[in-house]
Amino acid sequence: MRITSATPADLDRLLSFRREAAEWISRLGSDQWSRPYPADRLLATIEAGTVFMLRDGERTAGTITLRPEAEEGLWSADELGEPSLFVNKLTVSREYAGQELGSRLLDWAGDRAFRAGAKWLRLDAWTTNQRLQRYYLAEGFQHMRTVLEGNAVNGGPRVSGWLAQHPSRPAEHGLTNETPRPEPLRTLSGLR
Repeated sequence: MRITSATPADLDRLLSFRREAAEWISRLGSDQWSRPYPADRLLATIEAGTVFMLRDGERTAGTITLRPEAEEGLWSADELGEPSLFVNKLTVSREYAGQELGSRLLDWAGDRAFRAGAKWLRLDAWTTNQRLQRYYLAEGFQHMRTVLEGNAVNGGPRVSGWLAQHPSRPAEHGLTNETPRPEPLRTLSGLR
C-alpha cells in the first residue's frame, strides 16, 4: 500500500469516508461525526497539503490529516512552544477494517513528525468516545487532559477535547511513501 497527498479530486471520497465512519460509529453508540463536515473546509485542508490518502492500487483504504497547527483553545502556550504535528480525521474504510491500517497510519504520522523536527505527535479525540480513547492509549499515546469548554466553532461544550500525545519517532510502517518531504516545523517562538 502507498500513501499519497490528497488532491481536490479526492474530496468526494473523503466526504464519503466521513459518512461511512459516522454511520459505523453511530452503530457503536457514539454521536461522533454525526454532523456533516463542510466540504469547503475539507477542500481547504486538501489544498494546504495536510490530507493524505492510503491507497491500495486504485482503491482508497484510509486517510489521515496531519497539521502543524492545533485546534484553538486545546493546548497550552508551553505545549504549543514545542514543535508538534497534530493528527485529525484518521479514517479507515470499513472494507479494510481489522488490518491494522490505523496503526500503520499513526506510525507513518509519527515518522513524518520526526522527519519534520517535531517533538510530539498529538491529537484530540471525541470526548465521549471511550472506545476511541482506549484505541489511542493502546497505540502508545499518553492522555494529557480533557478539555470540555471553549468550543471555538459554536460556543457550546467542546466535543473533541480528549488530548493525547506521544513522542515522534522513526517507524517501520511498511507503507510506500509517495508524499513530499515534510517542511521543517517552527515553534511559536519561530525557532526551528
